[in-house]
Amino acid sequence: MTAPTAPVRVVAFGGGHGLSASLRALRRCAPDLTLDITAVVTVGDDGGSSGRLRAERGGLPPGDLRQALVALAADEPATRRSATLFQHRFGGATTAGLAGHAVGNLVLAGLIDLLGDPVAALQHAGSMLGTVGRVLPMSCEPIDIEARVRGAAPDRPDEVVTIHGQRHVAVTTGRVEALRLTPNAPSACPEAVAATEAADWLIFGPGSWYTSVLPHLLVPGLAAAIVASRARRLVTLNLAAEKETLGLSVADHLAALRWYLPDLSVDLVLADVKAVGDPEPVERAAETLGARLILAPVAVTDGTPRHDPDALGAALVPVLGADR
Repeated sequence: MTAPTAPVRVVAFGGGHGLSASLRALRRCAPDLTLDITAVVTVGDDGGSSGRLRAERGGLPPGDLRQALVALAADEPATRRSATLFQHRFGGATTAGLAGHAVGNLVLAGLIDLLGDPVAALQHAGSMLGTVGRVLPMSCEPIDIEARVRGAAPDRPDEVVTIHGQRHVAVTTGRVEALRLTPNAPSACPEAVAATEAADWLIFGPGSWYTSVLPHLLVPGLAAAIVASRARRLVTLNLAAEKETLGLSVADHLAALRWYLPDLSVDLVLADVKAVGDPEPVERAAETLGARLILAPVAVTDGTPRHDPDALGAALVPVLGADR
């Protein structure tokens, strides 16, 4: 009898909708490929329901963690109903009572309060949703994101100012020249470090580059684990620029990875064949990281800049399954 093949251990870094798209795509790799999936999630959100809970009660902002859990939720009817409940948002004025809060955010805040450990809380929430994989915070302490931005005010294009908070950095129309976290050197989640060290593949993106992807590289313990890991590394590029990256070319996105983690090496860069435009500068930027560019049709077909989980999963299967 042939021994079963060990699952491919994949760690995906990010936050928000970009990480959710990556996680849904990874789930689509079955049954062609068996994966052990870990999501490592940013904890800098200070807007909306997450920001209110963080300001009122402290602790980790739950929104990005909730979205990752829901993306990994099992497909059985009971767990899908629970996932729908986690995503349900109360209506009404967004500054009073339950209005504006997602149910899953409240559940996670309650579990963290009850168990006193965000990792244990996420594990328990994962069991409620039957998650195919696990969700971890990049740090067990909340962090703040700050950016030095040039031209934040249209009438002062050369002025450089500091913008505080993820929600403000995410919508700046200026050019981000430097990114930092507060505290300056937050402690990495030990379980996230261990998963990174043991991984076969590390995946970065898609997602908001400055507020979801790059913050992982600014957590010293996690950055060291990323560099030291024997895993291969894949970068999935966005389909379009966001407000925080207006003016950055596709190649500039890759250069930013090296800027914030000079010792980072990458094996593969995956981009949509139409979104990338002229592939030559992207190929050159990938080569500076030691990577090879792979082009594939991974966007939805309605023209909106969203990754199609099925198409992205189909593109990932031969990549993650190579040499198995």
